[in-house]
Amino acid sequence: MSNKLIDLVNITKSFDGEVVLDDLNLYIRENEFLTLLGPSGCGKTTTLRILGGFESPDKGKVIFSGEDITTLPPNKRQLNTVFQKYALFTHMTIAENIAFGLKIKKKSKSYIDDKIKYALKLVNLEGFEHRMPDSLSGGQQQRIAIARAIVNEPKVLLLDEPLGALDLKLRQDMQYELIRLKNELGITFIYVTHDQEEALTMSDTIVVMNQGYIQQIGTPEDIYNEPQNAFVADFIGDSNIIHGTMIEDRLVEILGAKFPCVDEGFGRGTPVDVVIRPEDIDLLKPEEGTIQGVVTHLIFKGVHYEMEVQANGFEWLVHSTDLFPVGTKVGIHVDPFDIQIMNKPGSEDEEAVGVNE
Repeated sequence: MSNKLIDLVNITKSFDGEVVLDDLNLYIRENEFLTLLGPSGCGKTTTLRILGGFESPDKGKVIFSGEDITTLPPNKRQLNTVFQKYALFTHMTIAENIAFGLKIKKKSKSYIDDKIKYALKLVNLEGFEHRMPDSLSGGQQQRIAIARAIVNEPKVLLLDEPLGALDLKLRQDMQYELIRLKNELGITFIYVTHDQEEALTMSDTIVVMNQGYIQQIGTPEDIYNEPQNAFVADFIGDSNIIHGTMIEDRLVEILGAKFPCVDEGFGRGTPVDVVIRPEDIDLLKPEEGTIQGVVTHLIFKGVHYEMEVQANGFEWLVHSTDLFPVGTKVGIHVDPFDIQIMNKPGSEDEEAVGVNE
């Protein structure tokens, strides 16, 4: 990855006395696909709006290529935003929509015509110049909104839940389109979503947010395989999160049974949160497992079976390509490497702050 392009420094923002962002620090590299991920109200869209110049922070600075742009209006920033509601001008043709920003910049007609052709080709909608927006499908309108942003040659494209209104198949197609566009254009994408799968599919870097704080920053693999707290583990994919006690280094007690693990440094007799992904649980014959249980639910998911196993007073969620019918007695085994140990937060506030402490 190349150099730092954007630096958000100590950003704080409140609405009506409610703190939405609390001393947020984040930097974004050039040519990175960075996703802000989190539940509604976690501050991700506010962060994007502050970047775009649509909101001003109460405190803190926005640095872009080494310059302080905190007070610059949106049209003076080298970035463009694509919103969830595509905001196409319904009374203009597609060509006029795409040309809008370039006309304001007083570009020549031949320059604008070239740019329209180039942008439509890029989003696979050649020949759509004279169509009206209401004759296009949702996916096509979204691509026009992206084309309109691209022709202004922004250094950064801000995307606020841009695929939110599309159906599943179209969303998946558009995810690949966006990755292709980013690679072809070599610009930085900053993407806001609450959809974990979208974030995992598309991003170089994911920033998981909750209650105005950053919980974890990392690659999709880091965030999925090494969640830093129970919130991240629970938010990204399915997890079994179980109360445990660290007996000693590399040995944890879960639900009265001892499981070898690889974590160290938690001390002895320490209460911890234990995270085990459903696909990391092996179901064996009862006598071969660390603990024994019974399959209580079963759903076929196409790639795998999703089962619930009642064992030692806990409903274990298990994903397996092997079928164990409801009522089957099973043993549960988890490899030491697949057991994640986390500190328990001491309070709700500490829980929100996550890794910022």
